[in-house]
Amino acid sequence: MENEQLIAKTANYVHQTLKGAEAGHDWWHINRVWNNAKLIGQTEKVDMLVVELAALLHDIADSKFHNGDEEVGPRMAGDFLKALNLDTTIIEHVQQIIRHMSFKAGFGAQVFNSPEMEVVQDADRLDAIGAIGIARAFTYGGYKNREMYNPDIPANLNMSKEEYKNTSAPTINHFYEKLLLLKDKMNTAAGKHIAQKRHDFMLQYLEQFYGEWNGIK
Repeated sequence: MENEQLIAKTANYVHQTLKGAEAGHDWWHINRVWNNAKLIGQTEKVDMLVVELAALLHDIADSKFHNGDEEVGPRMAGDFLKALNLDTTIIEHVQQIIRHMSFKAGFGAQVFNSPEMEVVQDADRLDAIGAIGIARAFTYGGYKNREMYNPDIPANLNMSKEEYKNTSAPTINHFYEKLLLLKDKMNTAAGKHIAQKRHDFMLQYLEQFYGEWNGIK
């Protein structure tokens, strides 16, 4: 099967599987990450088939919607790709990217990396910051019925992985606990360049938010 057909079949599978998903982790999130990955991948020496498959499948079963099970995503992706008769090395590479690319995976020692993962990771992180990132943060906060902001609950900058996975803190705290940290975690030159503009926008947003919260803007 040609690569274009493999990508098309994968995109269709993801589109169908994520119907009705939470809006911050739905098909449109996948589509944006896929586009980001293709854009960044053009500037790196990578296997674009692996990049595109991993970008499309990276949130096929996000653990936070599956009782914290971090293996359900790699397992579903692997089962799907095996049905396409892909080479085992490609399947395992995609699974490893899915398994290790998330922000929470960074709480432990890095046990896997590849140029392809760096591209997909940057693409995913870009969708977590800037205007879209802000919208996604509040969408998920609403989904979990969290407060937007509570000045009496400070951000926790020293969370363990389990604390991060189980936090119920206000959405504004998430800016400090993750979103504002992503700019300095980007891997590629293209990712870093795009991230800077989106990071600056978030800082402007927070300034405006606090001003309105306090009734001075």
